[in-house]
Amino acid sequence: MTHTFEPAATGRSKCRGCGQAIAKGELRFGERVANPFADGDQTLWFHPLCAAFKRPESLLETLPAAPPDLIDREKLELEAHRGLVHKRLPRIDGAERAKGQAACRHCKEPIPKGQWRIKLVFFEEGRFNPSGFIHVRCGEAYFETPDIRERVMHFSPGLEGDPFAPD
Repeated sequence: MTHTFEPAATGRSKCRGCGQAIAKGELRFGERVANPFADGDQTLWFHPLCAAFKRPESLLETLPAAPPDLIDREKLELEAHRGLVHKRLPRIDGAERAKGQAACRHCKEPIPKGQWRIKLVFFEEGRFNPSGFIHVRCGEAYFETPDIRERVMHFSPGLEGDPFAPD
């Protein structure tokens, strides 16, 4: 299975990382994976930065064959390597205010309604599945790095407020 970088043929595909549309002509990253529902393969499309954040192994495998005019190649490589070193970073799926009471996957304490929490996902069988939440304050310990803000904010478009601001 070979992954690819190519311009989007139409504006209909959505990024599997952030859920936003990939505009026609915009460079996208395609990850070829086994189709869990039928014979053969399927292609999962990502914005290149979303792929660096969520699918670092596949992106790094394909980066040498990327077009020479790839924008932010160094940043993509840096973020993908960061995701390989800190294995939990690709689980980040944004932030939100708690809607109900859930337990933090790190400290096991409740996350009270209305408090900021980081959403987590696992990649299984060709899709991202919700896997719980952690307190924002537990982020550095859970992910084993302080470099989480950019990823959290990237997957939280239109967020009102700053989850990292002191309460």
